[in-house]
Amino acid sequence: MTAKKRTVRRRRKTAPASVGLAPADTAQVQDRAVTALADEVQADGGVVLAAYREPFGGTPVLFTALPLDRVEPTPFQRDPSLPHVKRLMDVVEKLGRFLDPIIVIRQEGGYWTPNGNHRLQALRKLGARTVTALLVPDPEVAFKILALNTEKAHNLKEKSLETIRMERALAGSSPQRVERDFAFEFDQPSFLTLGAAYEQRPRLSGGAYNPILRRIDDFLDEPVNKALRERERRAARLLEVDDHVSAIIEKLKARGLTSPYLRSFVVARVNPIRFSTSTEFDFDDVLDRMDRAASKFKIEKVKQEDVVRAGGGAPEEED
Repeated sequence: MTAKKRTVRRRRKTAPASVGLAPADTAQVQDRAVTALADEVQADGGVVLAAYREPFGGTPVLFTALPLDRVEPTPFQRDPSLPHVKRLMDVVEKLGRFLDPIIVIRQEGGYWTPNGNHRLQALRKLGARTVTALLVPDPEVAFKILALNTEKAHNLKEKSLETIRMERALAGSSPQRVERDFAFEFDQPSFLTLGAAYEQRPRLSGGAYNPILRRIDDFLDEPVNKALRERERRAARLLEVDDHVSAIIEKLKARGLTSPYLRSFVVARVNPIRFSTSTEFDFDDVLDRMDRAASKFKIEKVKQEDVVRAGGGAPEEED
């Protein structure tokens, strides 16, 4: 499949204070679905503290207090960072207050948080009974909010795994919608291919390959369940290339060459589009050419100073 040429859209200038609701308008909530949702919160053992329309888009939100044991992270997001959870625990304990509500959607009698898992885990470890949360009526927001999650910066592996897990969830809930429909949620097509590769090889050094994938990968005009199979196929092709790169690295190490950037060095040497100015490439063609370049790699011609000059790329391991 050939990647489509990307277009750059410039943001239009907006006049100050011209978008969204006035403060007084945010309090005007008249929505039957929101009323029904408030009743469900009460039935779940929670309390609605306020209902309002968020000021940018005017959509309704419920400010709630929920039983902590009814809230879980979305099943497709990254695993929490234990050091980050501990830092949040320390902050909450020192302040004696929890002042940063999480965001939740209601799902099958419980609640999912797409943005707030670290705060949730911190409260859980502190033994809290209740968490304050902004309850959004639209469950599809769970997928979009992950793209805005800035609670703790993702590394490439976390972002990629989270993205492929999201596609797996969508393949079950929205199998007929095409992958390209979720471009905002997925952010970059390379995350999907890398995510499928990380699932098979957790210690893959994806950072060495991401610059290439960003140029040759694109969102697919296929239903997400079919696109998922294509992502797994592309991941397998990438891992074949990685096998050949790893074999070259072992031979370089046997010659005494050492560097945390050996993989990036080798990948750059076998990258067939390194100096190309084109914006359209065929995924399989590029990886086939990388395989051929790897098979012709001249181990004996590489010097330590060559590797040193090429330093600064992604380290061999990202964990």
